[in-house]
Amino acid sequence: MKREILITSDGSSTIHLPEWDENYHSKHGAIQEAKHVFIKSGFSLFKNENISILEIGFGTGLNCFITFLEAIKSNVSVNYAGVEAYPVNNLEIDAMNYVTQLNAKNFENQFLEMHRCNWEQKNEISSNFHLTKRKQFFSDISDNESFDLIYFDAFGARVQPELWTVDMFKIMYNALKKNGILVTYSAKGSVRRALLEVGFLVEKLPGPPGKREMLRAIKK
Repeated sequence: MKREILITSDGSSTIHLPEWDENYHSKHGAIQEAKHVFIKSGFSLFKNENISILEIGFGTGLNCFITFLEAIKSNVSVNYAGVEAYPVNNLEIDAMNYVTQLNAKNFENQFLEMHRCNWEQKNEISSNFHLTKRKQFFSDISDNESFDLIYFDAFGARVQPELWTVDMFKIMYNALKKNGILVTYSAKGSVRRALLEVGFLVEKLPGPPGKREMLRAIKK
């Protein structure tokens, strides 16, 4: 499928899929969305501890890189697993301007290492951040009570409705530890009902720029 580079409203880049008219991140601001949905509403809830994160849709590595930067600031140790069936290529990574937009020039090598490191093995990005990239379909995830936090950042239900079903959220529920949290940019009623049916406690939160609401789900 053809992929194009797009600059979003906050100046940060993303990838656009013209065939689906779908973006990897919000057109209203890739970095703003990542910080609001995944850091503010998810990662920031974990203080002074070791945390295991599962990302559904590793994509450009933006969520991973921002989490790495936040882990450095907050002195939290992170084991990060990013699942991606269709990895982006080196030219696309070179076109992403996250290091500049995040004023993170000192960590450019770490961003590049996130993409250059081997798949299917645990890689040390820094002493407190380890990354395992898994080339895998989301439906094939079989982890059991392994993660504290899930970033559910799949393509939207408009183009991939099969990723927002009860069956998919059962997989997510099983992968989380007790009291684990799932955050997603979506606030669709069908998504909320699917999460509830699986057994999550679900809350609506204010959304990132361009979206009125988002969802956070807790495994009780």
